[in-house]
Order: sequence, then C-alpha cells, then structure tokens
Amino acid sequence: MSTRFLELLAREASAVEFEGPIIQARAAGADPATIEALEQAKVEALKVRALLKRRARREAELSALYDTAGDLAALRDLDAVLEAIVHRARQLLATDVAYMTLHDPERGDTYMRVTDGSISAKFRALRLGMGAGLGGLVAQTATPYSTADYFADARFRHKDDIDEAVTEEGLVAILGVPLRLGQRVIGVLMAANRSARPFHQEEVSLLASLAAHAAVAIDNARLLQETRNALEELSQAHRTARAHGEAVERAAMAHDRMTSLVLRGGGIEDVAAVVTDVLGGSLAVLDDLGRAISGDVGELDAGVFEAAQASRALGRTVRRGDLLIASVDVGGEPLCTLILRSDDADERILERAALVCALLLLFRRSVAEAEGRVRGELLDDLIARPGSPGLADRARRLGVDLGAPHVVVVVKHEGQRERAAFWASSEATMRHGLAAGRGDEVVLLLPGEDAGGVARRVAAELSASLHSPATVGAGTTAQSGTAAQSGTATQSGMAAQSGTAAQSATTAHQAARQDVAAAYQEARRCAEALIALGRAGDGASAAELGFVGLLVGDGRDVPGFVGKVLGAVTEYDARRGTALTDTLAAYFGTGGSPSRTAEALHIHVNTVTQRLDRIGRLLGDGWLEPERALELQLALRLHRLGHTSTRKTVGPDAI
Repeated sequence: MSTRFLELLAREASAVEFEGPIIQARAAGADPATIEALEQAKVEALKVRALLKRRARREAELSALYDTAGDLAALRDLDAVLEAIVHRARQLLATDVAYMTLHDPERGDTYMRVTDGSISAKFRALRLGMGAGLGGLVAQTATPYSTADYFADARFRHKDDIDEAVTEEGLVAILGVPLRLGQRVIGVLMAANRSARPFHQEEVSLLASLAAHAAVAIDNARLLQETRNALEELSQAHRTARAHGEAVERAAMAHDRMTSLVLRGGGIEDVAAVVTDVLGGSLAVLDDLGRAISGDVGELDAGVFEAAQASRALGRTVRRGDLLIASVDVGGEPLCTLILRSDDADERILERAALVCALLLLFRRSVAEAEGRVRGELLDDLIARPGSPGLADRARRLGVDLGAPHVVVVVKHEGQRERAAFWASSEATMRHGLAAGRGDEVVLLLPGEDAGGVARRVAAELSASLHSPATVGAGTTAQSGTAAQSGTATQSGMAAQSGTAAQSATTAHQAARQDVAAAYQEARRCAEALIALGRAGDGASAAELGFVGLLVGDGRDVPGFVGKVLGAVTEYDARRGTALTDTLAAYFGTGGSPSRTAEALHIHVNTVTQRLDRIGRLLGDGWLEPERALELQLALRLHRLGHTSTRKTVGPDAI
C-alpha cells in the first residue's frame, strides 16, 4: 500500500488524492490495523509532500534571487531592474499587485516608483507621507508590516487620499518591507492582494530579500551614474584643457608674429593682416574717435560703440552678434578699438592684437608729442618773438614754408587740456603745420587761405574729440603775406641791381613772421567775439562776423564788408541806374516809415513800396531783422563815406 503513496508523491498529486488508498481499503473491508497503517502512511506521505513543496518553493525563490543578482551584475537600465524585482515579488508571493515607493528628501514623503498589476491611475500616482498608511509606517519605522485586511486594521493611520486610492485599486491584504541602505530607508517594497489573506514569515523574508536587492540596485545605479558623471566631467575637463592649451599656443604664436612685425617696423595694418590670417573674417581698427585706421567691417551702429565701452570696462572681448569687439583705454580715455566680423574666433588673439595696436599708437603718440613740443616752441616764438633769428630755418626743417599763405587758428575750450593739445599736435603734423598750447588756448598754424572754412572744420572735429564745445577763431596771413611778397619783389629787384638778393629773401621771411603774430591776435579776438555773441562751439574768421569783424579784424576790410552786406543793392543801382540805395537809407532814416520816406524823397508812397519790395528780393528774407538791419545801416553809412568799390551810374529815377 505504501507504493500507492509513493506514486502519488511522484506525480505531485494534490492532498485530496492521498485519501484515495484509505477509501479503497475500507471499501474492500480491510481490518482496522490495515486502515491505521494506511492512515500513518498517508500522514508521512503528506509530510514528505509538504517538504518537497517547500523545497520547490525555496528553489524558485533562490532562482528568482539568483536572476535578480544577475540583473544587478549586468545593470544597464535601473528602471528595467526595478520592474523585474517588483514583477518577481508579485509572482513569488502570488499576489494581485506588487509595487515600490521611494523616499523624496525634498518633500519628505514617498512616491510610487514601480507598479506591477495595478489598474488604477490614482493609485499609481499616490504619495505617502511618513507614517501615513501601511507604506508610510514602514518607511518611518524601517520595520516590515503586513495585514490581512487593511481597512479593518487599526494599527495604521488612515488618510482619505490613501484610502480612496487603495479602494479604487481594490486592495485588501498588504505586505510592506523597507528598502534599506545601511541605517537609511530609501523606500518600501510592497505586495498586495485584492482579497483577505495572511502573509507568512517565509513570504516576509522573501520580500525582504528582494527589497535588499532593489536597494542595492538603486545604490549601484546611483554610484554608476556618479561615476559616469565624474568620467564625463573628467573628459570634459581634459578636452577643455587641451583646447585651452591649443588656444594659448595659437595665441602665443600670433603674438610672436605681431611682436616680430612691430620690431621690424611694421604698423597697425600689418598687425591687422596677421589677425585676419590667423582668425579669418574681416577686421577694422578704429582710433579714439571711432574713425577707421585700418580695414572695414561695414556700417557700425551705436550698439557697437557701447560694446567697445563695455570691453574697456571689463578688460576683455565683448561679442555683439557676429562682431567681436576688443577696446583698450589709457587713463580712462579710449585709445583704439578692434572689431572683428567672424562667427567663431579666439578672443585671446584679438585681445593681444588690441594691446599691440595700443602700444603702437602710444609710441606714435609719444613721437608726435616730442615733435609737437618742437613745433609748439616754434609757433610760440613766431607769436611772441617774431623777430628772433633762425625761425625760418627751424620752420624749414619741420617742413613749414613761412612764405606761403597760412591760417592761424585759436581754440577756446573747456575740455581736457592734454587731449586738446594731442589732437592739435596730430592735426598740425598731418597737415604740415604747427601747434602749441598757450594757457587755456590751443593755437594752430595750418597751410591755406580759407580762414573761415578751417575754423569751422577745427571747431567741429575738436568738439567731437573733447565731447565739449570748442570755439575757434581764425586769421590768415595770405593778404599780408602777399603784400610782403610784393614789397619783397620790389626790394628784390632793387637788391638784384645792387647784388643783395639774399638780404631781400630774409626781409620776406621777417614779414611773414610778423603776419603770423598779427593773424594770431586777430584769430584770438574772433574766438572771444564768438563766445560773446553766444556762438560757443562755432568757428569763424573776422570776414564772417559782419560789422563785428570790422572791430576785431586787423585788416579792417571795410569795402569787403560793405560789398558783402549791401553789394546786391549797390550793384543793382550801378547796372540799372536806380536809387534803391538812397531809398534804403531814407527808409532807415525815417524810422522805417514808407510814407515819411516818400516825403523825404519827393516820390509817391507806392513807389517806395515797390522799391522796398525790390530791395527785399535782392537782400533776401530777414533783412529787417534787428541784427541784419544794424549791419545794413552801418554799411550804408560807410558807403556814403566812399568805402565801396562799386561805381554808381547816374540814371533816371527807376525802381
């Protein structure tokens, strides 16, 4: 009969089938001793069956743990490993649902990380506060908890949101074990059933083993990620260091090339050529006024110059769109700005090029200042000591021909004295003239005859450089110089007859030196007159100041003044034989009354009106403005005194 039980064990029959041999023996009328022996054999067989079943279960658990360990050893995707652990927990414990929550240190609670078998979206999004529900209690105490009926268990702190999610999922029996790393709980692994059932100690141990593997997986993933991050940071640092080293080497090579150029006498254009050769793109070098010294990058707006100011403040290159801007200053004043149009370039090379260009400009400035001192001393002597010997030779060595017409410019300003002096020295050098600083004034001697044009140009450019008004008066040596040359020619003829031509040339240069001193005084009075007239920041010569010019000008060109103010009317009278000049004089003499003018001239008032209309068309709009009217009245008086070159032809009294 024991053979029957062995067969049942061999085919893994159910526990009910082990009652079969006993039932058959009773049916066959076996004696009580036989029945008792069968009962004893059945009990032993069921024990063996239970032992085999536990061993099979243990084998499955060990296999699952082995597989989990294998997953950890080949960890590639943390999510996949955690999902496998939760799935195996559900299978081994034969539960409806298994899930894992992890601790959120920022919010101080736990959240659903992985679920298996869940059907409720609300449950999958559930968060458990520390101590709330079964999972929160496990996380708080680091102790496994299980319940055969969650809602009937008073050990747990029930909360509405948790209970609603558990109800929606339909869970009844729940087992939870902590995920521990050392003394720290990082989460909870749970298995749950939708019907009441107890959880045995073996099941708790099994779930705890899986939880330990899950904790290891999470920690390994963290360490692996940190290692990957460290390796990536190390690789990035290596790439950065290598790129930095290459950039430094390239910048050093470019700097050596630029330095070699400077030592061989190269200029800013040569430095710019090196930069574009190394970096590509197009480069422009601007001076302190924003004018191009070399190159061209197209139209520049105000934003570029704001970027240049930022570059000087920061001491490094500033990017604006596709432009790289490096600017250098000295003593708070801009010296040069390099603008490179390029999508990607090494800023260090541009910064070094800016420094090299700044050094070149400083060297040029030093040379210009040294030459400027020599030129300034000569101009001072021409103004203060025109009779000093050797002035003509000194001027000739500086490339200045005192016998040619020149314009003397006097500048009144309130800007920086050093900046104004440097600008004037540069201007004089470029135009083969002289410049000097005399107190609060800047004086220039420049070739030319257009005193007014030179004054206006100097006023505009120097005002822009100083960022404050520069008022400029100008006088010319052209007329006096011409007279001196004419007189000299006569003397030269006489000297030639007596064999003293060299003496006549000396006399000519002495006259020219006297002209410079006189032109300086006239230019100074013009500048002072402009300031008195409220025209600060303007430039003019005596000829352009109207009747004021008669007072400040040395030549006092009265016919020129009359011709400029009244010439259109006097010439019309001369051509047509009219009496517009007399009518204008009578009109001003009667206080501007057409009727009294008509009485004074013994003509009809309509004739006066017609003549005044003609005068208005000849003189232009605004001839009755107070300042213009004053000039006209002064010109009329001078005209009556004979200060005019226009001949009047007597004719009929026409309009």
